[in-house]
Amino acid sequence: MSVLIFADQAEGKIKKAALEAISYGAKVAAQLGTTATALVLGAADQAELAALGNYGATKVLHAADARLHEVETTVYTKVAAAAAEQENAVVIIFPHNFDGKAIAPRLSARLKAGLVAGAISYPDTSNGFVVKKSVFSGKAFANVNITSEKKIISIIPNTFPVATGNGTAAVEAFSPAINDADFKVKVVQTNTLSGEIPLTEAEIIVSGGRGLKGPENWGIVENLAHALGAATASSRPVADAGWRPHHEHVGQTGLTVRPNLYIAIGISGAIQHLAGVNGSKVIVVINKDPEAPFFKAADYGIVGDAFEVVPKLTEAVKKYKGLN
Repeated sequence: MSVLIFADQAEGKIKKAALEAISYGAKVAAQLGTTATALVLGAADQAELAALGNYGATKVLHAADARLHEVETTVYTKVAAAAAEQENAVVIIFPHNFDGKAIAPRLSARLKAGLVAGAISYPDTSNGFVVKKSVFSGKAFANVNITSEKKIISIIPNTFPVATGNGTAAVEAFSPAINDADFKVKVVQTNTLSGEIPLTEAEIIVSGGRGLKGPENWGIVENLAHALGAATASSRPVADAGWRPHHEHVGQTGLTVRPNLYIAIGISGAIQHLAGVNGSKVIVVINKDPEAPFFKAADYGIVGDAFEVVPKLTEAVKKYKGLN
């Protein structure tokens, strides 16, 4: 019996969300009196895999097949099922990111395992196996009791801390039975963004809306983000208008983020946008409209013209951090 954690990688580097999942899985394993095993698919550095022991993994199953370097959800599901069977995994953990959202439901159907997608708590095993998650776009919470023999949990990124220690995981080669016929998708081109902080992993996000009046004014958002070491994001109308790329769109129909600090500039705070950001630890709103709905959800608010407030805030941040 074990806890299996799907640890996804990008360009051979283990993602931050995967480290969170391993730390979470290690705690669940401790609750159940068993061990945590990480599953890594595709090319990855062996030393980095062994270092996953620092995050609580006792063992790492490494499927190094070159065909697995690109994510294909049906194949990844098959491999994860084979790993779960080999390890007799009673609980399987995924990050609730693009990969996890695609693979966890498929694996749930394959294993006939109960699934809690987007968990925000550790399981309560005092009376069953109860996991908490947010529902109705973050307006309420549900406590879900998983009663199936096998259980799958995907955890929201930036919700649980990455616990570090001193340990080394045993890395084992894993060669599941897959063949070329299993691969239905061919990747012909990959465009990778470089030099940017992934929004789902960002600790700080500076976001802009229609209040900035046009793409030519986006510099004040970028300057503040650079001073803070933050990622940039936008509301949906901004992305739809072509001011910013769609991968920066956060909200109900975009990315869901949970940074430690979310700064909204010139965003009214429609319910669709709030649904994607209301898990943020601290929300700061800058808007010249004192009746903007976003102020009701904000921890801190500044009523003022963004073109006056934001440059002054940027200078204050630079001065505080000694960047002037």
